Amino acid sequence: MFSADDARHMARALELARRGRLTTRPNPRVGCVLVKDGAVVGEGYHIKAGGPHAEIHALAAAGDAARGATAYVTLEPCSHFGRTPPCSQALIDAGVGRVIAAMVDPNPKVAGRGLKMLEAAGIPTAHGLMAQEAEALNPGFIQRMKTGRPYVRLKLAASLDGRTALANGESKWITGPEARADVQRLRAMSDAVITGADSVLADNPSMNVRHGELGHWRSRIEASELMQPLRVVVDGRARLAPPLKMLESDGPLMLASVQPYTQPWPSAVTTWLGPDNGAGKLDLAALLSELGQREINEVLVESGAALAGAFMAAGLWDELWLYQAPKLMGTSAQGLVALPAYESMAQVASLALRDVQRVGADLRLILTRQENH
Repeated sequence: MFSADDARHMARALELARRGRLTTRPNPRVGCVLVKDGAVVGEGYHIKAGGPHAEIHALAAAGDAARGATAYVTLEPCSHFGRTPPCSQALIDAGVGRVIAAMVDPNPKVAGRGLKMLEAAGIPTAHGLMAQEAEALNPGFIQRMKTGRPYVRLKLAASLDGRTALANGESKWITGPEARADVQRLRAMSDAVITGADSVLADNPSMNVRHGELGHWRSRIEASELMQPLRVVVDGRARLAPPLKMLESDGPLMLASVQPYTQPWPSAVTTWLGPDNGAGKLDLAALLSELGQREINEVLVESGAALAGAFMAAGLWDELWLYQAPKLMGTSAQGLVALPAYESMAQVASLALRDVQRVGADLRLILTRQENH
């Protein structure tokens, strides 16, 4: 159904889409390539929400050459008026000859309507080319559209013997500077970063993205264009109070609690009163649903063992990013995650190793859940 040339042009569209990984939220990352008589006549990608979509940039680059061209798009062209006019209509008006989409848009406002609009105008369409790669570009957008919840990554850093801090709480630094720069990049890709009140009280972190610490990504974006993630603190008992470093650094801040705060917060701080999970703690599923309603696609959880364990025990996670340092910290040091006591191996969670990379002197393991067999 698809040729080698089709695959080559879609691969280029995917490459373009990745350029928007730091700037498109809450919109998906999308790339588009226009090809006519075997030659690329226009290409573009979605840069920022509220701005032109990938197809519009590609059409502008192609001009009159777009007529009769094949459009390769990583996501089905939209069919509705949102912040911008529908891209399907723009492709029709430009007179393209064919449209190939990597995947159908999971947004209920589109969900196949864009392709049907094109076909009704006499433009042949196809989809499914490199769909898996396209889905990997936007796991959070896809999950939010399907379930109402964002995609959750847990980030942990540990020694070789699985320890995250000494018994006295000292943990700076387990991993090296390269791994810490990698975490900055991971934050920059995230719509929200979640931590717990215990971590804030112990370390008083900023939890923002620092342009100077992005490593080789600094050349990809100007400091003024960097989008700070929403910083969310799970503070079930409303223990936090100013001053905090989070109040002194860039980026929005949301405090999520079961109990109301008695002291005032600056106007830039949002407080959210969530439901109790029945054990006196904040219901994390409700928190994720609230973030989904706020158009949060991808969440990074950077917390201590208790909150990380709570996300894992509740099954409210999708990926685990574990940075492991070649160090041994001893049996008295603090453990990786706090999980319930299991009585049999059948209860033990099985993880699938999806990727492993050396980052400086450390290892970065990316794991996902899998069913026990």
